Amino acid sequence: VLDATIVNIALPQIQQALGFSTTSLSWVLNAYTLTFGGLLLLGGRAGDILGRRRVFIAGILVFTLASFVGGLATSSGWLLAARALQGVGAAIAAPTALSLITTNFAEGGERNRAFGVFSAVAVSGGAIGLIAGGMLTSWLSWRWVLFVNVPIGILLAVLAPLYITESERQPGRFDLGGALTSTAGMTALVYGFIRAAQEGWSDPVTVASFAAAVVLLAVFFSIETRIRQPITPLHMFRERDRAGSYVIMLALAAAMFGQFFFLTLFVQDVLGYSPLRAGIAFLPITGAIVLTSQLAARSLPRVGPKRLMTAGALLAASGLAWLSQVSVTSGYLDGILGPMLLFGLGMGLLFVPLTIVAVSGVAPQEAGAASSLLNVTQQVGGSLGLSILVTVFGTASRNEATTQVGQLLANASSELQAQFQQTGQLPAQYAHQVLAHGISTAFQLAAVFAALALVVALVVIRTRPSEVEVPTMYDT
Repeated sequence: VLDATIVNIALPQIQQALGFSTTSLSWVLNAYTLTFGGLLLLGGRAGDILGRRRVFIAGILVFTLASFVGGLATSSGWLLAARALQGVGAAIAAPTALSLITTNFAEGGERNRAFGVFSAVAVSGGAIGLIAGGMLTSWLSWRWVLFVNVPIGILLAVLAPLYITESERQPGRFDLGGALTSTAGMTALVYGFIRAAQEGWSDPVTVASFAAAVVLLAVFFSIETRIRQPITPLHMFRERDRAGSYVIMLALAAAMFGQFFFLTLFVQDVLGYSPLRAGIAFLPITGAIVLTSQLAARSLPRVGPKRLMTAGALLAASGLAWLSQVSVTSGYLDGILGPMLLFGLGMGLLFVPLTIVAVSGVAPQEAGAASSLLNVTQQVGGSLGLSILVTVFGTASRNEATTQVGQLLANASSELQAQFQQTGQLPAQYAHQVLAHGISTAFQLAAVFAALALVVALVVIRTRPSEVEVPTMYDT
């Protein structure tokens, strides 16, 4: 959790150091989330078959090695390869974490306390990442947002055998074909959108990427419908409420990833915040999510998931619609704090009921697959949504840049005009206008994603309060 926010804060510095364009910068996030989401279910299966402690340690070591290699990156391709490898390590380690708690702590109060600590650490990780990312980037270098994982990973790998008992191995088979075709297909789809933002929709590589995505995803669905032990249990989508929760998570993740990506650029590149100040500026979102997620957990048996999801999606959509009004003259207090809080309050209301509905009514042996699939939809939705928003941002920015060039040549001083003709780059005030316009346009589409989640919550979700059983981990 920390790694997601700590890297986000460093994005403008990474862009400057390694020569990313604003649209290609999204790959720093997508390279990680695509491999993480694509291989997550395979990582869970590996823990069952090979032993969860062994797989957990292997995943931590892969993640640690990738973090070290990424911190040494001297080119954009090098960093993206390391980020993709980080995603592989996370996909191996993450699914086994909750399973290890289940197998290492006795049912009842001891296990409930363990789940409570796990939840508290997960929530605090996001906030710590914002501050730590700002401190490391401001005081040392963006490279330390990756290097910081190395001592933590080594410590985990050394201590895990001393404190964690190995689980019994379960018989099973690996669906490598399904995992690889789904990951490759989603990567091709995301690449197609980002390529379209840079080169246009008629570009041959753009068209080829979309064609490859269609073929690979068709092969993936063919494999999953025929194989005996599929990596993605498609029958999970047959139950109306569960399928609805997956769609809501997909749409909200698309909006959420885009919001953090573009706001990070706005506060640092337009408002001129340092990385540390930017990290502190995002803390109210974390506080809002913590506040309403606790409220949602306590009120879920009485209110029911449908009302919480509806209220949460409405707040999130309203916050994003408000953010779409951001401009080059907007400040932090009068421009983004209010909508950020509104969005955070909405997301907090959504996480708990989405998780509960996703796992309600499934057989005990499939509970892990149901919850993991929700995580997969979050990662895939975030990657796909961010790529679509980047495409919209790129188109809007190009159009606004043309307008700003015209205004520069018509109204600016001869000194600024000469500077532009010499360098080919817009002066700061014009460049900031282009960036702000592209970001506000992207937020308009993000609001549409959240509105889609609202429609699904209203139309699809039917679970009643009496049908919901809140797990003890949320009571804790």
